[in-house]
Amino acid sequence: QVQLVESGGGLVQAGGSLTLSCAASGRTFSTYSMGWFRQAPGKEREFVAAIRWSGTSTYYSDSVKGRFTISRDNDKKTVYLQMNSLKPEDTAVYYCAADREFLGNYYDTGAYDYWGQGTQVTVSS
Repeated sequence: QVQLVESGGGLVQAGGSLTLSCAASGRTFSTYSMGWFRQAPGKEREFVAAIRWSGTSTYYSDSVKGRFTISRDNDKKTVYLQMNSLKPEDTAVYYCAADREFLGNYYDTGAYDYWGQGTQVTVSS
């Protein structure tokens, strides 16, 4: 069992930066692939970024590639999402998620076994 708690959301102006954190409980965190998703009002939850258990492989949606960076610290049981050059369209609730068995479908919400409660990111124009 893994519990996930996101933090770091807030209000930022367009062009600004935020770093989200996702703290995990559980002894097996280091074996899980982790993902970040986001959901804007009236829209479906969408993939943002993912990272394999070792941190050596990362994946990004086209909309954030080059602006966001996902990383993890297995000793701290924490995954991060560094968000730069933020745009108003990045406004959403951001969720982290844990996947017990990486099967390659890191972009699919159904691949993940555990979810956090989300943190709000609002980017003003």
